[in-house]
Amino acid sequence: MTEFVRSAALPHLEARRSCQENSCYRPHTHDAFSIGIIEAGTSVFAGPPSGSVRLEPGDVIVIAAGQVHQCNPDNGTWRYQMIHTDQDWAVPLAATDRAVALFSGVTVLRHLDLHHSAIAWTDLIFAGESAERIESGFRGLMNELGHAAPEYSVTGGTDLTLLDRLRPVLDRLRNDESNPSLDELSVLAGLTKYELVRAVKRATGLAPLAWRQNARIQRARQLLRDGHPIADTAHELGFTDQSHFHRVFRAHVAASPGTYRA
Repeated sequence: MTEFVRSAALPHLEARRSCQENSCYRPHTHDAFSIGIIEAGTSVFAGPPSGSVRLEPGDVIVIAAGQVHQCNPDNGTWRYQMIHTDQDWAVPLAATDRAVALFSGVTVLRHLDLHHSAIAWTDLIFAGESAERIESGFRGLMNELGHAAPEYSVTGGTDLTLLDRLRPVLDRLRNDESNPSLDELSVLAGLTKYELVRAVKRATGLAPLAWRQNARIQRARQLLRDGHPIADTAHELGFTDQSHFHRVFRAHVAASPGTYRA
């Protein structure tokens, strides 16, 4: 069972409650700042650049926008909450340097009081509270998160020079309706095919095709949130058919497009 709620007061804020059996994500990124709350079950979380940590009930995990990660739950029930919000909105609400540091990597915190505080904040979103109450709760939560000693923390660096060189490649991957060949992409970057694959993975954490699929699913989430029909979304993003779109979407979101859009 998965439930998505978007705040009417703060439309960029999306909350998720999920109870599943052995759901596994592909490596992916979010274009949002994310806070996860583990309620039941255990899993192995793999984050940047190649570190991993076992998540347990009571953990709170903070993921900055753009950080590649995936989660592989163990056998049995896996229950969690996840909040996604615009990082540009969130950063000014973090009052301390230690809280601001949470916006540059992945952090796991294992403190029961933090778990309770995070749940109390997500309850405001699911209850449809005002923007003022949600913002106030977020300020308080970020202050607590920033002051707590992490169980696991890793900073994801970005090579801006390499990203700039790869910009024509990433634009092509994002915007082409069909998959461009590695031969075409390597010419754009002035690299061999093998150099290109290594460079894209070093810059983004994902191989070219995986980065393309991730970018398309990020765009799909935006379109579905805005009320676009599933068939139109699949067609606009160049998927061969709705079945293909459904499979790729579920692999990244662990929910069907219909569940996500509802």
